[in-house]
Order: sequence, then C-alpha cells, then structure tokens
Amino acid sequence: MFAADRSGAGARVVRELVLDNCRSNEGKIEGLTAEFVNLEFLSLINVGLMSVSNLPKLGKLKKLELSDNRISGGLDVLAEKLPNLTHLNLSGNKLKDISTLEPLKKLDHLKSLDLFNCEVTNLNDYRDSVFKLLPQLTYLDGYDIEDREASDSDGEVDGDGVDDDDDEEGEEDEDEDGEEDFDEEDDDEEEDDEVEGEDDDDDVSGEDEEEDFGQDGEVDDEDEDDDDDDEEGEESGKGEKRKREPDDEDDDDDEDDD
Repeated sequence: MFAADRSGAGARVVRELVLDNCRSNEGKIEGLTAEFVNLEFLSLINVGLMSVSNLPKLGKLKKLELSDNRISGGLDVLAEKLPNLTHLNLSGNKLKDISTLEPLKKLDHLKSLDLFNCEVTNLNDYRDSVFKLLPQLTYLDGYDIEDREASDSDGEVDGDGVDDDDDEEGEEDEDEDGEEDFDEEDDDEEEDDEVEGEDDDDDVSGEDEEEDFGQDGEVDDEDEDDDDDDEEGEESGKGEKRKREPDDEDDDDDEDDD
C-alpha cells in the first residue's frame, strides 16, 4: 500500500508517481490524495479499479495510465478532476461502446488515447468513429488519423534540443579539424616520400657511376694488353732481323771466292 506524507510537504514536490499493481480499496488508492498538487504523471496499472470516480483532483496531471483494470464507464469525472490531461491509457479495460467515450470530449487538451484490448476496438469503423467523436485527438492507439505512428516524444520538443544542435555543430567542427589534420599528415607523408625518392635516385646514379667505372676499367685493361702484344711483336721482329741463316753465310763465301 501507498501512503502520502501526513504533512503533505513530500506530496507537493512529487511530479511522477507509479503505483502499478497496488490494490485499490473500493476504487480508492490509500494515500493518493489531492495533496499531490504538482503531479504530472500518474500510473495505476493493474490496481483493480472499476471506476475513476474516486480519483483525487489533480489540476496539473497530464498523463494517466489506467491499463489492465476493470473500468467500464463513468469517464465523465475525468474532465472535472483532471482538466489538463493530454495522454490517457485505458488499454485492457471493459469499454464496449463508442458512447462510453463521449465524456472525453470535455478534455480539451487530450492528444493521445489508447484503447488496446478493449472490446470497443472490434466495432466497425472504430477509428473513424473515435476521431470524429474526439476531434482534439492526434493519436489513437499510437497512430494518427493518417495511420502514421506516433514519435517517442509525441511531437514535443525535447528540453535538450538546443544541446543537440550544439553537439551536431561540435561534431562538424571536429570533422573539419580531423580532415585538416588528415590533409597535413598526407602532405608530410608525400614530402617524406619525395625525400626518400631523391635518396633512391642518388643511390641509383652512384651505382651507374660504379658500373661505368668498372666498364672503363675493363676497357683500359684490354687496351694495355693490346699494347703489350704490340711491343712484344716489335721486339720479336727486331730479333728476327738480327739472326742470320746458314745458307746466307754460304752464299757470302761463294761470292768472295769469285
């Protein structure tokens, strides 16, 4: 069971109150009184309510959860006790006829009504009839008249919407900074590649010079060998001229005898 602070001071600061699965006593929840003057959200799911007539007057209440109870009618007191109600959930109750919903016409601020698992949903033209009966409604069972699903916020602007914009701008700034840093890194990498490329060119040119030098060296060695062969040929030729053959000597002797 639930009991409010006897002094009422605690009840005045409460904005949301969940009493699901508590047992009601003759349609009343012990401790739930009009002292909750600032209450905006009240949940009474599966508490055994057969009527809403014993609910306290809560002038600031906006959302009321009454699903899985045994309510079959008597909704006329809601406009008197909960004049600023915007969301009403009556899913899983004993509502059978469209006429039982007619008192909800007096809830001028009612935007959303849920009647899941109520017998009234089985009637022909149920949705069209309810939207016609309650023109202030935006959503019935989570969908609007065009069968578009309700958003999580029911079209309401979140309190931190401005912060979301700031976060998006911050993300964009971070992305831009990240792109700039990335470009700078790419430039640095390109410069490093160029330097490495220059070093490679120097190495290649050095190898070419070594190869050229080696080839020149081989050519020089061949030239030296050729020069040596020529000198040897000349010396051998001179040696041949200096020798005299025996036949030549005989001829010389014959000439002297003559």
